[in-house]
Amino acid sequence: MISTEKEIAKSLLQIKAIKLNPSNPFTWASGWRSPIYCDNRKILSYPAVRRQVCEAFARLIAEKYPEVEVIAGVATGAIAHGVLVAEAMNKPFIYVRSAPKSHGLANQVEGEITPGSRVVVVEDLVSTGGSSLNAVQALRDAGVEVLGMVAIFTYGFPTAEENFAREGVTLDTLSNYNAMIPLAIEEGVVPASELETLRQWRKNPSIWMQ
Repeated sequence: MISTEKEIAKSLLQIKAIKLNPSNPFTWASGWRSPIYCDNRKILSYPAVRRQVCEAFARLIAEKYPEVEVIAGVATGAIAHGVLVAEAMNKPFIYVRSAPKSHGLANQVEGEITPGSRVVVVEDLVSTGGSSLNAVQALRDAGVEVLGMVAIFTYGFPTAEENFAREGVTLDTLSNYNAMIPLAIEEGVVPASELETLRQWRKNPSIWMQ
C-alpha cells in the first residue's frame, strides 16, 4: 500500500506544483539556485488534490494532537489550507502575518485569540524554517500554546531540522524531498542521470552552482 508521503508527492508532481529542472535551475527569492520549485498554491485549483491534502492534514492532526483547540495558518500560502482543515475538523481558525500590520490594530495574528488555547500551525512549505518559526514565535507572544506544526512539503534541509529543534517545535509533513525524487524519476519527470545532481543540491543548497 502506497504511503501518504508518496501519494502526496505523486499528486504534487502530476499537477506541477513541484517542478524539477536540474539543467536550467530556478532562482529562489533568497538568491539560491535550485533544481526544484514548489508552489503549493496550485493545489487549490485542483479539487481532488485539495481534498486529499485537507483530509491528510486532518488525520495527522487528530492522531498527533487530539487536544488541539485552534488551527492557525501561516500567511499567505497556508491560509486557505488552514481554513479547509479547520472547517473539516470544526475548529476555530486564526492566521499569522509575516509581520505586524503597519496600520489599524497592528496585528500580526488575526482572528479571535484566547490566551492559553492549544494551537496547531498549518504551513504549506518548509525550506530553512525561518518564516515558519517566526509565525510560531508570534503565536507564543500572543499567549497561546503551540502544540506543533504540520506542512505539506519540506526539502528536509539539515538547517531546518536544527532550527526547529532549537525552538522546541515538532514538525510533521505530508511529504518530503526524499520521498518525491524516486517518484519523479519513476514517472519520467527527470531522467535517472540527474539523481546525483538532485542529491548534491540538497546537501548544500546555499552554494550549489555558485
